[in-house]
Amino acid sequence: MIEYRIEADTAGMRLDKHLRKRLPNVPVSHLFKMIRTKKVRVNGKRAQPEQLLSEGDVLTIRGDEQQLVGAERPKVDPPPPPVDPSRLVILREDDWLMAVDKPSGMAVHTGSGITGGTLVDYVRAYLGPKAVRNDFAASPAHRLDRETSGVILVAKRRPAMVHFTEVFTHGLSRKRYLTLVKGKMPRDSGVIDLPLSEHQQTAESKARRGVNMQAAVTRWKVVKQSSEAALLSCAIETGRTHQIRRHLAAIGHPVAGDKKYGDFAFNRDVRARWGLKRLFLHAERIEFPHPEGGAKVAVEAPLAVELRDVLKRAALVP
Repeated sequence: MIEYRIEADTAGMRLDKHLRKRLPNVPVSHLFKMIRTKKVRVNGKRAQPEQLLSEGDVLTIRGDEQQLVGAERPKVDPPPPPVDPSRLVILREDDWLMAVDKPSGMAVHTGSGITGGTLVDYVRAYLGPKAVRNDFAASPAHRLDRETSGVILVAKRRPAMVHFTEVFTHGLSRKRYLTLVKGKMPRDSGVIDLPLSEHQQTAESKARRGVNMQAAVTRWKVVKQSSEAALLSCAIETGRTHQIRRHLAAIGHPVAGDKKYGDFAFNRDVRARWGLKRLFLHAERIEFPHPEGGAKVAVEAPLAVELRDVLKRAALVP
């Protein structure tokens, strides 16, 4: 029989996933059978595959320990990602989290043809051996578009990731963005309450139940205005994909430099006159409760130099 307590860095993990890591030589089908037949118990009670483990839980696994654990597999460390971690701009770091100033053009994760040079690569190269802690690898806690710059949070421990999942799911954080948009805004501030179609809905899902619309709310405020463009401060109450870009385009004030939802003639003009070569969208500030104790934390990322230069040429410096 195997019996042990769940440590803090394992808390928040599903039982079935924990067992796969703890007993890598046991077939998954057999692990589920052990759970069904009550050979796996948590705090002496019948366990469920999907239940989340908590710190201090006592996990009991009935069976021959030598057969269950078996010969340990040799650990092979993955090759370090080919990135220079000194390029990483860290705004805040402690034992639980990192707040990083992500540059425009850096993807957060691999995917869609992106195989390396991601924020994940830089973070794990910077942390080195400390990137993995009790089978949890440091990971971004939320999304930021590839072309958007600014502050993004990274969870260094599993309990921190569990905490941030709750924070962002239940709207317990505040995010503020700076963006340059086309045209003169009709007033000093406003709210865009406009549902957006689910960005990653499959064609099969659309055919079966129609387009899935999701609630989305963006609050904007004019920081500086000219006859041609406006510098806005935006706060989002929901976290839909490309929300700010889609919302501002919908009301006729697309984000400067936006190749997907923007005004292409306006983009060409601001590139030629003001030197804007990227999307003008910057995650300036985030407020959130800290994973340890819940104290409010605020982190800010300064506006990138190339965007400040654009504002000077456009006479829109706040």
